[in-house]
Amino acid sequence: MLLCKDFTFDAAHNLVDYHGKCERLHGHTYRLRVVLEGEPDAEGMIMDFLELKAIVKERVLSQLDHSYINDIIQQPSAENIALWIWGELKERLRRRNCELYEVHVWETADSRVILRREDMAHEGRTERI
Repeated sequence: MLLCKDFTFDAAHNLVDYHGKCERLHGHTYRLRVVLEGEPDAEGMIMDFLELKAIVKERVLSQLDHSYINDIIQQPSAENIALWIWGELKERLRRRNCELYEVHVWETADSRVILRREDMAHEGRTERI
């Protein structure tokens, strides 16, 4: 079974290894969806939504919201932001008897990246961000 929770955060970035208007400093209201896979426990939940919210706030939003993402992620494309978020959440959620299944990062209302567990088969991918 899958459990999903959506979040938003505002941040600025620029893509230094990109040639176009996004190489200049600009900001977005990002949308984030965290998807967990697991089986409901004795209380009938994969995870309490409030617990997931607290984890995402502590590990991700506290660092990215109202930040200059380049200070955190070298080339903060939506793809690299999703990889970074995956790295921040994976082990913390595994300890809760569920698995991180997908991370969605919307840069605009109609443009997003989806990072799935199978994309992370080679854990070394996160080293490049």
